[in-house]
Amino acid sequence: MAGPASVTPETPPPDANADGPSVATSPELIAPVSTGVELCYQTFGDPQDPPMLLVMGLATQMTFWDTAFCVMLARRGYFVVRFDNRDVGRSSRGSGRVTRSMLVRAFLGRRVRAPYTMSTLSDDAFGLMDHLGLDSAHVVGVSMGGMIVQTMTIEHPARVRSLTTIMSTTGRRSVGWQHPGLLPVLLRPVRPGREAYAESSLTMWRLIGSPGYPRDDDETRALAGAAYDRGVSAAGALRQMLAILTQPNRSERLHAVGVPTLVIHGLADKMVHVSGGRATAAAVPGAELLLVEGMGHDLPPELFATFVEAIDRTAKRAIGR
Repeated sequence: MAGPASVTPETPPPDANADGPSVATSPELIAPVSTGVELCYQTFGDPQDPPMLLVMGLATQMTFWDTAFCVMLARRGYFVVRFDNRDVGRSSRGSGRVTRSMLVRAFLGRRVRAPYTMSTLSDDAFGLMDHLGLDSAHVVGVSMGGMIVQTMTIEHPARVRSLTTIMSTTGRRSVGWQHPGLLPVLLRPVRPGREAYAESSLTMWRLIGSPGYPRDDDETRALAGAAYDRGVSAAGALRQMLAILTQPNRSERLHAVGVPTLVIHGLADKMVHVSGGRATAAAVPGAELLLVEGMGHDLPPELFATFVEAIDRTAKRAIGR
């Protein structure tokens, strides 16, 4: 593992419409990835460029990979693909009822059978790559998405060119823990309706967002409202949460990862403690660890340039793979 770098960037927020080469952007499209499962996705850049798959986290839609961020990566010479995981946004809904008591039992380490697993979500991502004709890709995942891309790299290493895992963890229960005050908020039922969903989202982001890079409340409400309009599923969020709580410890299998790897984590993350990022970087031979002051459990625009530079640096280490 490379020694950790700690940064406090002061780069101004990027503007997707700023001067620079134009980037081809697809409409939102639908891909069948397995029997009965379709994923909504969108692409940025030239399909002839090296592909980069962006995998989002728990109950969070692909649109939270900010368009400006996707454009910045495409301008670095990547064919960028963002998508809704199953049970999120405009992708297919899963099946299987998950109760809050099941989540509590899983949180306490008791055996609970989940409707699907990290391997299922990993297979969905590979199904999207198959649909796009991509034999391999650079993979970038945030939070639960980091767990998914770690699983992709472990289970099908030949299909991953480089690995970037952001504010995530290895699945080992003694690292990457959640602040105990968050579980009641996560389990609290949300009243129906767009406004109630936006207010609930605002409450959560006030708890887990980056204290060094605060987001305007009206912007958070607008993002949540747009997500509500694309489609939300309370039952789907519980299914994803149970997949997280029942995931295996990947630490030992991460020792065999041979692709260039970057681990990014905020030092102020309450959702996934920074020990999760440190453990991930320690498990992967030669991984770069980037720790960010003032960063919580989100992707502040002020940090886009820092993230893009680090992801590009990692992907370029994979030249010839």
